[in-house]
Amino acid sequence: MSSRSLLRRVALTAAVLAGPVGWVTRAAWGLPTALGAHRRWLRPVVAGSPHFSGGKFHNTLETPALAPANTRDGLLRQWHDQRHVGLPGAPIPLATSEFPADAAELAVTWLGHASALIEIDGQRVLADPVWGFRVSPSPVFGPTRLHPAPVPLEDLPQVDVVLISHDHYDHLDLPTVRELLRTQTAPFVVPLGIGQHLRKWHVPEDRIVELDWDQSHTIGGLTLTCTEARHFSGRYFYRDTTLWASWAITGTRHRVFFGGDTGYTPAFAGIGARFGPFDLTLLPIGAYNDAWHAIHMDPEEAMRAHGDLGGRVLLPIHWATFNLAFHRWAEPVQRLLAAAGRVGATVVVPLPGQRIDVLDPPELGDWWTAVGSAEAPPEGVHGSGPGGALLVRAATRLLRIGG
Repeated sequence: MSSRSLLRRVALTAAVLAGPVGWVTRAAWGLPTALGAHRRWLRPVVAGSPHFSGGKFHNTLETPALAPANTRDGLLRQWHDQRHVGLPGAPIPLATSEFPADAAELAVTWLGHASALIEIDGQRVLADPVWGFRVSPSPVFGPTRLHPAPVPLEDLPQVDVVLISHDHYDHLDLPTVRELLRTQTAPFVVPLGIGQHLRKWHVPEDRIVELDWDQSHTIGGLTLTCTEARHFSGRYFYRDTTLWASWAITGTRHRVFFGGDTGYTPAFAGIGARFGPFDLTLLPIGAYNDAWHAIHMDPEEAMRAHGDLGGRVLLPIHWATFNLAFHRWAEPVQRLLAAAGRVGATVVVPLPGQRIDVLDPPELGDWWTAVGSAEAPPEGVHGSGPGGALLVRAATRLLRIGG
């Protein structure tokens, strides 16, 4: 082969590889930072917890996080073939709310998914803030937003505390944490171990409060109690090295329960007895599937938990913003309202960005029916491009880790 022919072949090979190599490089950009603290960093912080043994945290109840091994191939096929089912049928409407200069007695602004700004007894609690476009360690693959953030993060008023339920990407978002460091001064109150993620991301020590289940921290007139949840943790490589939690937020006059992400657990009744009754519960209703029934509540279980907690008003979270399961987009809220009707419960379903006065809740307005659910996959959703293939391989890796 002549030197000219060899050069042409090398050039052609480089051109063919440039696209995939560039894509992989972009997909991996920032990955080590986004993954958070290594388990070696976590062990000194978490090892003393009574819920930590054998190198990881455990639920009180035995809790399989995923389907048995013999059903995982089917789950992966469902992941690939049915992931379009959770898409909305039309653009999701947003609301623009004005925040008062002073926090109210009891109000809440749902900001999409599990993110909410809670006003209680004149203080503000920002729960599970996620403003990122993609809930993934990579800028290239992973679930993306189904609607924009309803308010720019820098337009939020100053908050008194940032509350985190666990370290999954749709609840603990690195870009959001970085922006909160710039725009806010409030401490992060987090379950045990998550402080190590924050320290890696240069959050100052005096802005980190880590708690185990049943431990409390007081800020102003609010007591924040880390309460039990039934879930798991991990930012890809290792599971259950940080704690997951729900939160009881108690003031001198009002009480709020924030569920974060959890399967149903009888522990809710005990939480209600000790810290309730709650004027407001924020409970997850979406991303349910038989394969992870123990770690994600369905809408009927959320209603049951609301009753266990002694809840007065229920605001559903963990739906509408990201396509994380295989149910239809509007199904969670439809099922929830049917369950609420059977027991006469009060439910508020704000638009993303809408502020609700919990002491004088508005009449329920049906905005989700007009949005509806996608009937068919968008063009190209079954394509075999590198993003889709890598997503399925990543899912396979996660399933194996769960075994």
